[in-house]
Amino acid sequence: MSTAYSRPATLVPLLLFAGLLAVPFVAQATGQPFWTSFFTRILIYAIAASALNVALGFGGLVSFGHALFLGLGSYAVALPAAHGIDSGWVHLLISLGVCSLVALAVGAISLRTSGMSFIMITLAFAQMGYFLLVSLKQYGGDDGLAIATTSRFGAGIDLGASPVLYGTAWVLLALLTLWVARLRLSPFGMALRGARQNARRVQAIGLAPRRVQLAAFVLSGAICGLAGLLLANMNAYASPSTMAWTVSGDLIVMVVLGGMGTVFGPVLGAVVFLGVEELLKGYTEHWMIVFGPLIVLMALLGRGGLTGLLQRLHKPAAAGPVVQAIQKGHA
Repeated sequence: MSTAYSRPATLVPLLLFAGLLAVPFVAQATGQPFWTSFFTRILIYAIAASALNVALGFGGLVSFGHALFLGLGSYAVALPAAHGIDSGWVHLLISLGVCSLVALAVGAISLRTSGMSFIMITLAFAQMGYFLLVSLKQYGGDDGLAIATTSRFGAGIDLGASPVLYGTAWVLLALLTLWVARLRLSPFGMALRGARQNARRVQAIGLAPRRVQLAAFVLSGAICGLAGLLLANMNAYASPSTMAWTVSGDLIVMVVLGGMGTVFGPVLGAVVFLGVEELLKGYTEHWMIVFGPLIVLMALLGRGGLTGLLQRLHKPAAAGPVVQAIQKGHA
């Protein structure tokens, strides 16, 4: 095995993806379908966290409104289904189109500010979306909307079937992770990270940092909408609560816990966050009291997130600058 693939920061995520792929087979063999459902949820939130990482980790955009796109993606399935439209392609086009346009509008307005103002504006838009859906009484209001027909893409691909949904979520997460790995080292990715670190320098070399960040925000919102589409099919239900600010907060914690601006960090963060949550629920009804400090402790001990912790486990002796540069590229 090569040095690159034997490093914990690379080996652990690869083993994690292999383990996630095996989950439905193990669940079926052991007669425990719950685990397929639970890990489907993990995959979906890992997609949403990876999407947020493009804006937050690479672009430095602390968005407290990404739950808005998760909710829009869910209702892109629920509303057409309420009118008898079960075509997955229609759901997909609506999700991508609406989330992209809304992200463009939210980003264009929010990026005129920075810091706490940016956070509050993104939060305000998410709350607007929440109250808009609550006001739609004909579509369930705050009770949400049951989905009678899930997304069907033809050729036997129905996201209402648990194995199909799980496989689709796994493939999407794997492709998204590969794309993020390429994005991180691409000219666009470097410009985005540069805009996060020093916007004036990026502007000095002829680039428009705000446009770069806006593009990242739109991409992030559109991908988060895909996670919402999958979530609606998993629950066969869409609810305004998906847009709650606490959901946005959970996504931010997943990204920070796993490692902002890293390739695998959001995936690791989603697995640990939801895994610890489920574990504590089985022990006490007051699990939130334990969960909060535990997550804070993990974040403090793992500087740079879990990915940073894994990277520090591998410290080759006398590594030259070329080797260090290669290792950073694989992180």
